[in-house]
Amino acid sequence: MLDEAHRRAARGTDVVVGLVETHGRAATAAQLDGLEAVPLRRLEHRGREFTELDVEAVLRRAPEVAMVDELAHTNIPGSRNAKRWQDVHELLDAGIDVVTTVNVQHLESLNDDVEAITGVRQRETVPDHVVRDADQIQLIDLPPTALRRRLAHGNVYRAEQIDASLSSYFRLGNLTALRELALLWLADRVDDALTTYRRDHRIEETWPARERVVVAVTGGDESETLIRRGARICQRAAGSELLAVHVLATDGLPSARPDAIRTQRLLVESLGGVFHTVIGEDVASAVVDFARGVNATMIVVGVSRRSRWREALSESNGVEIARLGESIDVHLVNHENARAGKGVPSRASSQSPLRRALGWVAALAAPAALTAVLQGVDAGLTTDVLLFLALTVAVSLVAGLWPSILTAVLGFAAVNYFFTHPKGQFTIADPENLVALIVFVLVAIAVASVVDLAARRTAQAFRARAEASAMAAVSRSVLTGEDTTQAVVSRLRETFALAAVSLLERDAGRGPWRVLATDGPEPAVEPGDAQTVVTIDESRVLALRGRVLPASDRRVLEAFAVQASVVLEHRRLRERAEHAQTLEQTDSVRNSLLAAVSHDLRTPLATIRAAVDGLRSPDVRLDDADTASLVDAVGTATARLERLIDNLLDLSRLQTGSVRAQVRPTSLDEVVPLATEGFTPAQVEVEVPETLPLVATDAGLLERVLANVVSNAVRHSPPGATVRVCASSTLREVELRVIDTGPGLSEELKARMFEPFQRLGDSSSDGLGLGLAVALGLAAAVGSELAAEDTPGGGLTMVLTVPLAEVIA
Repeated sequence: MLDEAHRRAARGTDVVVGLVETHGRAATAAQLDGLEAVPLRRLEHRGREFTELDVEAVLRRAPEVAMVDELAHTNIPGSRNAKRWQDVHELLDAGIDVVTTVNVQHLESLNDDVEAITGVRQRETVPDHVVRDADQIQLIDLPPTALRRRLAHGNVYRAEQIDASLSSYFRLGNLTALRELALLWLADRVDDALTTYRRDHRIEETWPARERVVVAVTGGDESETLIRRGARICQRAAGSELLAVHVLATDGLPSARPDAIRTQRLLVESLGGVFHTVIGEDVASAVVDFARGVNATMIVVGVSRRSRWREALSESNGVEIARLGESIDVHLVNHENARAGKGVPSRASSQSPLRRALGWVAALAAPAALTAVLQGVDAGLTTDVLLFLALTVAVSLVAGLWPSILTAVLGFAAVNYFFTHPKGQFTIADPENLVALIVFVLVAIAVASVVDLAARRTAQAFRARAEASAMAAVSRSVLTGEDTTQAVVSRLRETFALAAVSLLERDAGRGPWRVLATDGPEPAVEPGDAQTVVTIDESRVLALRGRVLPASDRRVLEAFAVQASVVLEHRRLRERAEHAQTLEQTDSVRNSLLAAVSHDLRTPLATIRAAVDGLRSPDVRLDDADTASLVDAVGTATARLERLIDNLLDLSRLQTGSVRAQVRPTSLDEVVPLATEGFTPAQVEVEVPETLPLVATDAGLLERVLANVVSNAVRHSPPGATVRVCASSTLREVELRVIDTGPGLSEELKARMFEPFQRLGDSSSDGLGLGLAVALGLAAAVGSELAAEDTPGGGLTMVLTVPLAEVIA
């Protein structure tokens, strides 16, 4: 902002500094030299004096441009406005341009996201529209590592605040996430600006600012061909964007198989595109409207599947899209289903045979019963016609379309014969009565058709919702890490109300069947025991016992089968990968252990053996000093050997999974002193506040972790240097930082430092290179994390993150 002030002042612009918060930073204060600054307003609050922007002084000065820092700032009570952005609005209303600053974490719409990332709730925020309304937004994009270097060099905070800030708010992950939020927010602002400009200037034709290809997806087999063709078109130009759109009819019901749409959605996403579903009365218009809305440059559509005689009666969607698209290019793709004809699915009744039979009986009996009742009551022709119309609607609700049409025809005959003059004959004397009866029949048939269609659509909607709910439940089971094969069979049995469902498998399509997962009593143990069998592949089937499912349910059954296949394949690959990784780790540990035992374990044993031989030798006369020296050598070598064996045992316990942590609320006062008691204050300096909250951990195991890390830091620190152990807390965790000023490690060595038997340049004979490997494993066992960072100025900082007891509870 101050650079901009100097540039404008150099061009002759009348610039003043309304307010700049230097926070004691010398480099910032130096940039104020040569700029006119308006005196600040001084306010007293709770016995202290504060400074705020003096809006009245800036208005009296009336510059062309005013520099106002920290837009999201909350003013001291008694100020002209509650928020600084309101002060800025006053200056803008007075015709003064304002250059201001705001951090991304202070944008109101991102407040929840920022808290989720950093654990800190921002109390000072600015509404997004205030920033979006700016004439120009400039993003100051500093890489997180560069910002952390500025912090480490003291360019932002005082020296005593550097470690705390690096370990809490300004972590690398936090800064990376905030940077991404800023880039995404500004990208939306750029798109908004382009959209606003086109709208304000009534520009409806497409602007090829970026190549955007829209693929019209029908859900048919040809859709995958269209999607791949669209992806190839996008690959021809860098920065192109692929969008697929599927249009639903206005009744909201799917016009294609849900599993087909799901497959095509996954294909689009695998190709780097985005899948959209829109609702529209007309498919062609909906596709073109969507393309215009996203500023698309091309629409990819397939040749119609309708036969030629149907195309002769009405235009295909592809032709209609080309006609409506105007400035948008339309790419018509041929495919094997083109003009193959598209059959209209038959309307299978969802009613039971008994209900259909009762419906036909009602269609015959109800008009006779109503005629008998009306003959005893002289209600008039209009009432008679309305009652027969109501009867027709009632029959259509109960029995469907054709019984209701029969009711309408019988009602017409009854009214003609019994209630119109001349009565007792199928003739009508009054033309008005004839018109009324004809209208009655037409209205009755139309109403019955609408009611029947609504009933069918309702049944279809319920079925589609049930199918979607069932598949969503299975997907949730997979994502939440349940036993996924069990989740598939349980959900399948629940969805179709079956007696039992089994997932069966056999080797290479031969041999006896094995049950992988089952749900329900008396499940099928081979396909021959089941009423319905769904084949997953040649080695696996779903065996369903209970009622025989109709063909209309095969679609969902196949979707369940596909889900089961994916689950099994994923499990097989995961098991193979885990097995291969285990074998690789075991082989590596075995080789390293043999090398370590052959050298490092023999060294203290050789020392002990030599000392004991010296003490026991009858040929050597030792004085008291020599005897004490040999005894000290035995003690030192024994302690070293004990540490080596302890680390080997710990590593073995970790690899076999036999470590069982007893997690409970623990104070760090129980852990840190014990972990550092073997070191002098000159070697290890502890700065752990007594006010830290309780953590959830196993005190004994955490002590081992911290002791190994501190020991490693002391070993690698230069002579006379002190290792610092400090701690700080956030809303969810406590960070213990072990800071040394040794040689540090390269990024390549950091990637291997937690592996067993890694000495990483340590030429001392003390240790097998197991300390950090054991520390990492024990940290994971107690629910903590251990990571390495560079120490500002040189060295290595080990960061041990322990969750708070309140978070676990």
